[in-house]
Amino acid sequence: MMDLVIRSRRAVTAEGERPAAVAVREGVIVEVAGYDAVLDAAEEHDLGDDALLPGLVDTHVHVNEPGRTEWEGFATATRAAAAGGVTTIIDMPLNSLPPTVDADALRVKQTAATGQCHVDVGFWGGAIPGNAGSLPGLHDAGVFGFKAFLADSGVPEFPPVTPSQLSGALSAVDALFVVHAEDPYHLHEAASSSNYTDFLASRPPDAEHAAVQNAIAAARAAGSHVHILHLSAAGALPLIRQARAAGVRVTAETCPHYLTLAAEHIPAGATEYKCCPPIRESANADLLWAALADGLITCVVSDHSPCTPDLKRQDTGDFAAAWGGIASVQLGLPVIWTAARARGHTLADVVSWMARRPADLVGLSRKGRLAVGADADLVAFAPDATLVVDPAALHHRNPITPYAGQTLTGAVRTTWLRGRPVTGDTPHGQFLTREP
Repeated sequence: MMDLVIRSRRAVTAEGERPAAVAVREGVIVEVAGYDAVLDAAEEHDLGDDALLPGLVDTHVHVNEPGRTEWEGFATATRAAAAGGVTTIIDMPLNSLPPTVDADALRVKQTAATGQCHVDVGFWGGAIPGNAGSLPGLHDAGVFGFKAFLADSGVPEFPPVTPSQLSGALSAVDALFVVHAEDPYHLHEAASSSNYTDFLASRPPDAEHAAVQNAIAAARAAGSHVHILHLSAAGALPLIRQARAAGVRVTAETCPHYLTLAAEHIPAGATEYKCCPPIRESANADLLWAALADGLITCVVSDHSPCTPDLKRQDTGDFAAAWGGIASVQLGLPVIWTAARARGHTLADVVSWMARRPADLVGLSRKGRLAVGADADLVAFAPDATLVVDPAALHHRNPITPYAGQTLTGAVRTTWLRGRPVTGDTPHGQFLTREP
């Protein structure tokens, strides 16, 4: 007897999209059978032509709790994630107080998150100047790797590292390092302005190119795996391609906003579009899509980074003064599916970019796939449904979004975490640690 069977004519399995019945026992997928297979189960759902996807894995989420819980928190962020079909998040080591830069700070964060998580949650550690000696202990405590900034992070308690300090951190611990790759010497202070192009000019593509070069050099010297976060400037792609061809362990991600929003269409004063690195022109986005299609960019994650409304400076529309960050953990799936389908991509492509590959990046072999032995993290997704983005329907704490009013294709109907539906009432997420 199975606990749960879910049937769909559009199940996205490891073999691609096909009719299937997924059987679950004790929170684990125990069989992926034909759609019409006879399976005894205590509970059964037939999705018909709605798709069955594995739960998405978002490895780039800023929850901000404790310390800046008025920006976001575990209860609200994970409820938003589940509503968007995301069943696993990996929390960034900033903007919480304290930042997750040693094992004690990790325990503080885990204590704050206990009993609040609607999806499974893992944690990144942080690499900052002077904490190289703390990295092995933090790694042993189960973080999935270490985040480092090569430019100002925006918060004083998480300062950037120099290229030589990044090399020192790579030498201190055998771990995955994820890097915010902008070079401070190529950045300019943005003048007060409501014109987006003025802000864009302050963070030119050369800043990303130089920082990616520095990160690649550090990875080459240490033999370590360095992952470039939220790649925005497509001009850095040849550097990554050449390094990988030479055997350097370097990978890269991008985000929904870099793929679907365009600098030339951002209205004056629309500070909800501000993020760092910045949204660039549509021609640049075309190149990011091409790199995603050929596997040079491995995954799409949210960089969910909310703040309080006052910090977005919507009253003045001043891009220079506004906090940089876009909150989209609930919207990433329909945003990407809408654009991907228009470009000829399939649901299987989207699942690869947003579920399996992020899971593989951090070594979560039981996440991000409809396969026997995987956790029964499942999503019923209506791929042809129409969704108009209403900020009032978003679950993150401060529902400011550049997607407000957009008509998207695709809607999440139900999300299951280890075979149990996520209703937003009783949290049953678990903490994840790095697999051996």
